Amino acid sequence: MSAVAGTADPRFRRVRDELERNFADRGEVGAAVAVIVDGRTVVDLWGGLADRERGIPWERDTIAMVHSSTKGATAICAHLLAARSTIDLDDRVADHWPEFAEAGKEAIPVRWLLDHQAGLPAIAEKLPSEAALDWDTMTRALAAQPPWWEPGTAHGYHAITFGWLVGEVVR
Repeated sequence: MSAVAGTADPRFRRVRDELERNFADRGEVGAAVAVIVDGRTVVDLWGGLADRERGIPWERDTIAMVHSSTKGATAICAHLLAARSTIDLDDRVADHWPEFAEAGKEAIPVRWLLDHQAGLPAIAEKLPSEAALDWDTMTRALAAQPPWWEPGTAHGYHAITFGWLVGEVVR
């Protein structure tokens, strides 16, 4: 019996195969994948456990925490602006967001925001938890934040800050 339930169009058989391999060979505990092409669901698969400790199986409607789901969309917006010559990826961020030039960041190009080389993966200032829901608070804090390393010399995933950094340039 397969560890994977659901359906996949025969053209997407490899998606099912790889999800099954995730369980059989890669130690996956529980997962789901859906693919929609031209408005039609061509893959809707799930398997494993939603809760390993309690042995609760992953079901079609299992709710899962999703991270980084907007990074791609935000990056696409920046790249569309670049394709339309509204911005250039080599522009200084401060050309589009003047306040960003604070704290030694005046020369950082837009591309270093997109490829996680800006040195801004976090904000040192202690902010209240609700600040994450306030665009202006977050962009002000990022504008004031000195880089954690010399920009352009290292890569560090800007997991928390990417949306505000790139988003403010897009805005």
